Amino acid sequence: MRRRIFIHFKKGTRMNYLAERMNAIDASGIRKIFALAAKMKNPVNLSIGQPDYDVDQICKDEACRQIQAGFNSYTQTWGIEELREGVSAYYECKFGVPLNNVMITGGVSGGLFLALMATINPGDEVICGDPYFVMYKHLVTLLGGVSVAVDTYPDFKLTPERVEAAITPRTKAIIVNSPANPTGVVLDAAEMQALADTAKKHNLLVISDEIYESLAYDAPPATMAGRYENVLVLNGFSKNMAMTGWRLGYAAGPESVIQAMNTLQQYSFVCAPSFAQKAAVPALTADMSAKVESYRRKRDLVYNGLKDAFPCTKPGGAFYIFPQAPGGDGDAFVRKAIENNVLIIPGSVFSERGVCFRISFAAPDETILKGCEILKSLAG
Repeated sequence: MRRRIFIHFKKGTRMNYLAERMNAIDASGIRKIFALAAKMKNPVNLSIGQPDYDVDQICKDEACRQIQAGFNSYTQTWGIEELREGVSAYYECKFGVPLNNVMITGGVSGGLFLALMATINPGDEVICGDPYFVMYKHLVTLLGGVSVAVDTYPDFKLTPERVEAAITPRTKAIIVNSPANPTGVVLDAAEMQALADTAKKHNLLVISDEIYESLAYDAPPATMAGRYENVLVLNGFSKNMAMTGWRLGYAAGPESVIQAMNTLQQYSFVCAPSFAQKAAVPALTADMSAKVESYRRKRDLVYNGLKDAFPCTKPGGAFYIFPQAPGGDGDAFVRKAIENNVLIIPGSVFSERGVCFRISFAAPDETILKGCEILKSLAG
């Protein structure tokens, strides 16, 4: 017979129910700005990392059709076959490399969480370029790993030389992001291959975040897929097809890793939204040329509007630019901008340095122009 154990607390005693791991991370700096934007009256908002166009009508119509037809239940954890096969065909058509072992995830963020959960042990080191997307560092830390941010200033390129200098016996993986958030820097095929060769030399896993691969402006985008057997590709439909709220992404890579991620998804996200999976199938063959041309023009608009007042690298993709703040104090400059009704993101959110700030040019032209004029007036 089991003994029952009763724990008595003195009246007024308060339990701390939070896990100690929560002490290692803070709320997202990006989401803090989003919350601030909701309280401001008509801000000049250059902070939002999502397209300013809507989901294609064909995808919305298909989503509605699937909902009305009753396709609202769970799918297989790894996703519907039609979408998984479509994703593989998309990569084969665009890059000449079909993706193997595809699973559908709850956005790229969900895929990244599953990937790190499946591969990182406490003490394992994960290399990424600095600046980096905010989730990389915090998810690795949350899992007990060590995020090794490799300084890539001033060109923001993650190179084999920079990676080699950071590798230790505890290094487990490298995260590559191209086109990159927050810098917009793009790696070409040769640069991708050089990083893959470095990873292969040291038997490291490469996690390639390719969510912005459709938004490249000066040269065709490159993929890490097919360059090394231990590459895990993450991609999705948020940044190209504006499905940010649909939470739909995909992962493809080593069979053992995908199987582990699928098992974890069974006990967490279960599956990606069923109707959204069906609606994403036509998105894979959508014509992106007009959207890319629009964002190329917006990129030129913001770069030409800022380059004389702020040192900055011209972004080759995504929809961000990462200028250096006056005096090298990004946090102070962002506070000053917010006081003048302009919302931008401090560079310290994305970097161990606080010298820059991030602008999103996924905004109407008039917002970009007005924001640039105000920021230039604040440059001193």
